Amino acid sequence: MIAFADLLERLVFTPGRNAKIALLRRYFASEPDPDRGIGLAAVTGELAFTAAKPGLIRELAAARTDPELFAWSYDYVGDLAETVALMWPGKPTNAAPPSLTEVVETLETAPKSELPGIVAGWLDASEPSVRLALLKLITGALRVGVSARLAKVALAEMTDGRVAPDDVEEVWHGLAPPYAALFAWLEGRGVRPDPADAPVFRPPMLAHPLEPQDRVSLDARDYRAEWKWDGIRVQLVATPGGKRLYSRSGDDISGAFPEIVDAMNFEAVLDGELLVIREGEVAPFADLQQRLNRKGVTAKMLRDFPAGIRLYDMLFEGSEDIRPLPFDARRARLEAWHARVRPRLMALSPLIAFDSIEDLSAIRDDARAASIEGLMLKRGDSAYVPGRPKGQWWKWKRDPLTIDAVLMYAQRGHGKRSSFYSDYTFGLWREDGELVPVGKAYFGFTDAELAMLDRWVRNHTTARFGPVREVERAMVLEVAFDAAQLSTRHKSGVALRFPRIARIRTDKPAAEADRLETLMRLVENRAAEAGAAVA
Repeated sequence: MIAFADLLERLVFTPGRNAKIALLRRYFASEPDPDRGIGLAAVTGELAFTAAKPGLIRELAAARTDPELFAWSYDYVGDLAETVALMWPGKPTNAAPPSLTEVVETLETAPKSELPGIVAGWLDASEPSVRLALLKLITGALRVGVSARLAKVALAEMTDGRVAPDDVEEVWHGLAPPYAALFAWLEGRGVRPDPADAPVFRPPMLAHPLEPQDRVSLDARDYRAEWKWDGIRVQLVATPGGKRLYSRSGDDISGAFPEIVDAMNFEAVLDGELLVIREGEVAPFADLQQRLNRKGVTAKMLRDFPAGIRLYDMLFEGSEDIRPLPFDARRARLEAWHARVRPRLMALSPLIAFDSIEDLSAIRDDARAASIEGLMLKRGDSAYVPGRPKGQWWKWKRDPLTIDAVLMYAQRGHGKRSSFYSDYTFGLWREDGELVPVGKAYFGFTDAELAMLDRWVRNHTTARFGPVREVERAMVLEVAFDAAQLSTRHKSGVALRFPRIARIRTDKPAAEADRLETLMRLVENRAAEAGAAVA
């Protein structure tokens, strides 16, 4: 547990991606089995404990500390694990801190009634840094700026180039903690784990944003065009070993969309866009959001927000890997397969006819449906290669919309931004003079601008709510966003799609920021334009 605690602490205070990879690689290479496998499961989000929950930690803290002091401390620190780790009044003990494997095995097997005493004993035997790691492990919120993908890159680097990160990705979903077979393969002591017929995730091919300088060199004859739907990219995997629906990052979202999984009565791996579709019409992204990030869905949700897929590529047909084929060949295979199988809830994303890049520019600008973000351009001869091979696939979004909004609240970020107030809630003025929040953004600014905003937040704080600071209504931010939709879930009545900070308007008084009615008119105009939506 001490080595794992040291890893977490170093990851928190290490901002650089390559430096984080180096720390992970050293940990995986130096720690023994099964501890390193348990650590890998923890940083990739593969650990979950049914009996030990944050409520257990609160109860332990309440029993050992003054309740009012704990409440004040928790409000100031804003993180349960960190608060308890710092103020835990340990009792003298000769016990040693537990190992990582001991912690996991005990939390999975010990009777629930015995857990409070066991966890308290661990905390008594540990220094604050180990306490923090232990508590973060229990609460499931490491927040050290490491993604599952970053951990897989570190694993691949253990092999000095013999294994690529995408090779690790392709076997990942067929494995389980503590990953003994994976480490044996990476260290040359065993064969590559064979997922066989398991429904594993394959790394997706991604697109580069199409910039003006890129368009100059494009030959329209080389490319095929499709709509860029405003949903989420998914991979449908149906094999003799099971069926799964994955997000583009490899998260299993099957539980949130059971009707899609039920419709996968075939053997294939498909690439497409997950959308809410009513009577053939694609609904705004806000409708899809109602079903995202859920472990399960109700019958009402299935009825009110029916999901569907727009298919645009095929990776496997049966057991045949067709990723090496050019896009045109894969598309022909997909069209023939779809006509033959006719899968429920799945339609082909249509190809768009065009003669020139200028034609496409006009088509992109005319497609004002809220369900369409822009265009995708794909070379007809492009193989399906994981990552972002330059010049193969492009995404050409519509020009963003902008508003001038007032900064209202700020919160610390995660990972390399954990020392800065970098997550900003902004608002617009209502007719009655009240400032109402309309969105939250945490990117779009340079490092220098982040430092300036962080300093401004600290110097203009008017109130604190745990990790959140309320600030003076004096800073105006120009916010860019891709779409705006009516939403009953937000106080303002509107939700922004992909908001980001476009410019810091130090030249503009807060009183001259935009009004909510301006944004509402923009939403209404966009909804009216959606009358020409492409189904």
